Amino acid sequence: MAEGKFDNPVVAALTGFYDRFRKQEMAARFKASDNFDGKTILITGATSGLGFALATETAKRGGKVIMGCRGKIPEAGNKVREISGNDNVEMMYLDLTRISSIHDFTDTLQQNNIILDVTILNAASAASRARKTESGLDELFLVNYFANFMLVNLLIKKGIIKGNGATQPRIIFITSDTHRGCSAIDYDEFGRYFDYGVSKAISNYSYFKLVLNTFATELSGRLNKERVTVQVNAICPGPVNTNIIREIPFLARIALRAIFAMIFKTPRKAAQPIIYMACSDDFNDRTNEYMHMFISKKMDEKVYDAAEGLKLWQESEKLWKQVDEKAVMIELN
Repeated sequence: MAEGKFDNPVVAALTGFYDRFRKQEMAARFKASDNFDGKTILITGATSGLGFALATETAKRGGKVIMGCRGKIPEAGNKVREISGNDNVEMMYLDLTRISSIHDFTDTLQQNNIILDVTILNAASAASRARKTESGLDELFLVNYFANFMLVNLLIKKGIIKGNGATQPRIIFITSDTHRGCSAIDYDEFGRYFDYGVSKAISNYSYFKLVLNTFATELSGRLNKERVTVQVNAICPGPVNTNIIREIPFLARIALRAIFAMIFKTPRKAAQPIIYMACSDDFNDRTNEYMHMFISKKMDEKVYDAAEGLKLWQESEKLWKQVDEKAVMIELN
């Protein structure tokens, strides 16, 4: 059975206490002059918490922002415009629990001739138990990993993300350092719906970050065989005070809210290293980089296993074809 690093929400949250005080060695390299002028940025899960902070900070730095989200339209976008002073902010409906929505979203981008310079895949689910979606897939599996696999393939296949070496679009996966210590990918469990409760849901959250990081590594290798054409990087923002715990049991939620308020960073502060990775020249010609806040480091060694990356891609491709008659994969020479 697939196992994450934690199955208790309070223990998981307390690990963030130590992260909060680590030396942020690359923070001094992030400059006020780093900006997104002339660039188009997609942020998924952008209506609250970290995603909203990313949309606001990106807009402040001159980007054309597309907020991919399934609610708070248009009020969240209006608020980003108001706070940032940038009117070049658009909200587009995207529900990662529905495969048809992913197709509709990418079709609209293609029809409007949108080319993305930066794609920040921030959306995540923290469902407290198994929840079957209309495709028959579990929500945690779908939103935290598989929807990203489908979305990225469609964005590249439809020419919405395209690089040629001179122009290097950036794909950034928002992940978690709790992927360390998770089990290897369990392909007997992969994509299969079964019932589970709170402990398994918490375990799955970090486990799916390991799966996501493995995908990011495989994607980077596929896109950048001879030179960097599309930067594919991942970052853990560290402990963030958001509403992600809203579905866990009441008593644990009360305890966690106290922990979050005392030691976790605000979404605005947590967004800063992500913005740095998204716009700084420090990342030119670099791919498959990982940062934990403003600290550059390696991911769990399992993520770099080439055989595992290939198998994950193949199993994901097979599953996509089973659940979606419109499945299409990127084709690389």
